[in-house]
Amino acid sequence: MTDPVKTPVQIRALPNLIFASRWLQLPLYIGLIAAQCIYVFHFWVELVHLVEAAFGSQVALDKLVSSIGYKTDVQLTGLNETVIMLVVLALIDVVMISNLLIMVIIGG
Repeated sequence: MTDPVKTPVQIRALPNLIFASRWLQLPLYIGLIAAQCIYVFHFWVELVHLVEAAFGSQVALDKLVSSIGYKTDVQLTGLNETVIMLVVLALIDVVMISNLLIMVIIGG
C-alpha cells in the first residue's frame, strides 16, 4: 500500500523543478541588460556627434560619416540631408532594437 501523503509530493516535484528552471535564464537576461547598456551608450555617442556636427564640428561629421558607412568622393564640409537622414535612421534602429531587448527581458 502506498502512502497517500508522499504521492502528491512526488507528483509536484516535476512541476516544481520545471518552474525552478527559469533561474537558468538569469545569466542570459543579465547579458541582455548589458547589451541594453551598450546600446544606450552608442545612442548617446551618435546623438552627441550629430549635435556637434550640426554646430560645425568637422571631427564629429567625419565620425558620423564613417559610422554610418556613407561613401562619397567629395570631402563633406557640413551636414547634408542624406547624412542627417542616415544618422536619424541609425538612431531609430538603436531605439527599436533597445525596445525589443526590453520586451524580451520583461517577457521572460
